[in-house]
Amino acid sequence: MAATQFKVENYMANSFVMVEGKKNASNFYIIRNGKVKISKETPVLSEEPYTILGPGDFFGVVSCMAGHARLDTAVALENVSLISVEKDMFGLLIQKNPAVAMKIIRFFSRKLRQFDSAITNLSLKTSGEEDPEHLFNIGEYYLKKRIFNHAIYAYQKYIQHCPSGYNRDKSIERLKTLKSPLKFPDMPYRAGMNRKYPDNTMLFSESEPGDELFIIQDGKVKITKIVDEEILLAVLKAGDIFGEMALLDNKPRSASAISYGDVSVLAINKSNFEGMVQAQPQLATRLIQLLSERTWTAYRQLENLMIRNPLGRIYDTLLIQIEKQKIGIEFKKPHNFEFGSKELINMVGLSPVEGESLIVKLLEDKHIMLQEGKIISTDLSELEKTVLFFKKQTALERQREANKNK
Repeated sequence: MAATQFKVENYMANSFVMVEGKKNASNFYIIRNGKVKISKETPVLSEEPYTILGPGDFFGVVSCMAGHARLDTAVALENVSLISVEKDMFGLLIQKNPAVAMKIIRFFSRKLRQFDSAITNLSLKTSGEEDPEHLFNIGEYYLKKRIFNHAIYAYQKYIQHCPSGYNRDKSIERLKTLKSPLKFPDMPYRAGMNRKYPDNTMLFSESEPGDELFIIQDGKVKITKIVDEEILLAVLKAGDIFGEMALLDNKPRSASAISYGDVSVLAINKSNFEGMVQAQPQLATRLIQLLSERTWTAYRQLENLMIRNPLGRIYDTLLIQIEKQKIGIEFKKPHNFEFGSKELINMVGLSPVEGESLIVKLLEDKHIMLQEGKIISTDLSELEKTVLFFKKQTALERQREANKNK
């Protein structure tokens, strides 16, 4: 890649290139020569304490493309030469070298899997199911709920992907009872790149092997996951991209996608994906922005789950809402969160009893109040300081435990 198209920055050994927490990050780096150490003050679960990067590697993409504060610190281990890429120059970078975009996309896909698995372990105390065998359980869930079209889809996909599976005969019995074909039918709306799905149609099921990503052209799509009950993870709209992780890392789907009203999508498979990135750099830019935002959200969620004091998690959940909206944090700057205590308790995932007692403690803070049922912070800088206190408290506890076990 011709570095002359972009700004080149040189750093002496042991100098800081990037500092964790620094706001308004507008660029990321690609290493030309030398080695850089990437570290975090308190690594989250599933992350190594530090990473050593070399020529061709990149860092700072999440904070740059998602528009958030730096998540880690970068230090030059030796004299290094770096290519600095401004956010608005990303399209040019892809046109010059599409392989860079593919490398970044694959990196984020792996990172998201890693974070999602750690979040599932911490919040649900289970590793989740990403085995096609689980498709039978999906079918059973929807059958019990009398949502027959989703049950039929899951049973047909189970037979397709687990032809010798333990529950094959049961799946066949269920489909016969539901007077449905054993083989998943070739629907006209499931062919080609431009597709239209009727309302309440399953585009794909969790645990199903996937080889396509989707871009919504018109309409909405629900992303759901079954953990005892069906959990709504997101409602996506026109311009949103989903299903990219299964396409990029050959793993089964981690959630289901269901049309929410009639929906039109563009379906991109592995064979045409790299060509699409090359022909339409704006697609790769949009995808990397999406992956960056999702990675940042997953990272902050994981960071939140690691705070041991549940009151600290409540404060941090409020701060995450501010960061998501990219609201500047200033001294004595007030903010109305537009939601009440019940919504906050649900966001943190606490029981109503535990949550209510913690809300009482939260409201003892002179900078937090309830007004017309909505939570208000009278000083965002104090909110940020309080979160920092709880994070440091957790870090010290972990350090003490680590020292005891030595």
